[in-house]
Amino acid sequence: MTTAYVGLGANLGDREATIRAAVEALSADEGIEVADLSTLRETEPVGVGEQPLFLNGVVALDTTLSARELLDRLLAIEQRFGRVRISGEHGPRTLDLDLLLYGDEQIDGPGLTLPHPRLHERRFVLEPLVELAPGLVVPGRGAVESLLAGVH
Repeated sequence: MTTAYVGLGANLGDREATIRAAVEALSADEGIEVADLSTLRETEPVGVGEQPLFLNGVVALDTTLSARELLDRLLAIEQRFGRVRISGEHGPRTLDLDLLLYGDEQIDGPGLTLPHPRLHERRFVLEPLVELAPGLVVPGRGAVESLLAGVH
């Protein structure tokens, strides 16, 4: 069993209902057990033009799936909730599920980089991680509290 952390986000439609339904879909999936869910927070979009506010959080999962299998499940759930991924596009979305951490693994492969390459820059991810797992160490980066203290 590996503990993984997944970033949750939505800024279209009923954001909270969509995020909670996605967490339910994860918990119903074979090989995935939802261990904990952070508080959901309203946040400003980062680095993109005018768009609605996001609702963001993080879910902790215990899984028997490999990192790649888990990522594939996350992408399938996004699609089920109407997400259309366009390469290089960061516009409004019904649902965003980002695999942030998978145990203490460091992976740099096609379509999968762990830890998530921008995790250490994103307050909307670090705050819920600190809430769920104080003292958590991000491989190659350090403790989540230190990373959060360094975000402006």
